Amino acid sequence: MRNLISLADLTPAELAHIVGRAVEFGRGGADRRSLTGRQVGIYFRKSSTRTRTSFWSGATRLGADVITFGPNELQLTTGETVEDTARVLGQYLDALVVRTNGDVDEIRRLGSSPDLAVVNALSLDEHPTQAIADLATLTEHFGSLDGLHLLAVGEGNSSGAALALAAALTPGLRVTLLCPSGYEVPKDTLDLVAELSDGKALVSQIVSPDEVEGPVDAVYTSRWQTMGVPKANPDWLSDFDGFQINSAFLDRFGGPRTVFLHDLPAVRGQEVTDEVLDGERSVAWRQAHHKMTAAMAVLEWCVVGSAQG
Repeated sequence: MRNLISLADLTPAELAHIVGRAVEFGRGGADRRSLTGRQVGIYFRKSSTRTRTSFWSGATRLGADVITFGPNELQLTTGETVEDTARVLGQYLDALVVRTNGDVDEIRRLGSSPDLAVVNALSLDEHPTQAIADLATLTEHFGSLDGLHLLAVGEGNSSGAALALAAALTPGLRVTLLCPSGYEVPKDTLDLVAELSDGKALVSQIVSPDEVEGPVDAVYTSRWQTMGVPKANPDWLSDFDGFQINSAFLDRFGGPRTVFLHDLPAVRGQEVTDEVLDGERSVAWRQAHHKMTAAMAVLEWCVVGSAQG
């Protein structure tokens, strides 16, 4: 059993394999029964539409049985330790998919049992399976990630952090994080990006659209209000003036083949306009599909390893 708790735990080859499998699943060209006879638990302490459903659907498509746990359904709420919970669940389940309000370290404690593969389906500081879906979407569309320039716009949230870490493990992929001042991806994450890549990652962070070096191949955004994380400034929306992705923004920084991505859910009219999200340059809906193929690829890798042995 192997965990996928942070992208920082992977090698470049492992990430490339998982992304490649997600692309294969998207094409319908991969074995869809590799988890037959396995049991997958889904434990979500935060609301979810896509991630929860994609893991449930993906595990079922691979032949696994699925059991779900709500935020108050495990004895963790009555004082049992995370480690004791993991030790017991490892006797019943092959994998546990977790979404939490806590940090990566909390999920690592759940991953302490050698008999249970634990998947981070969103923590406060990273969303690794989202980044895998994002890379699969770009790989499918462009054929290769080498030489692509991705502009990630908005709050430096868990999705932005995961993209930065993914770029550290993907040679040739350039990621520019455009975040309003005070809402950047944390310095600790960027330091880890530099460490993982020996300082060679093509990752930079800027705070003004005027600093963007275009044209870019893809523009990516997320909702500005991270789920369950209130902002200190009651007038925080004003800090995001000029960061909405609209047609003028795409025309300014994109080229004829530039695509738009969004991890969803979207707050239409806030971080993105309808004409962009529903427009011909948007691959956000295919990206949503790849949340399921990424879930399938991750579960397969964690539980049974590479399809090539």
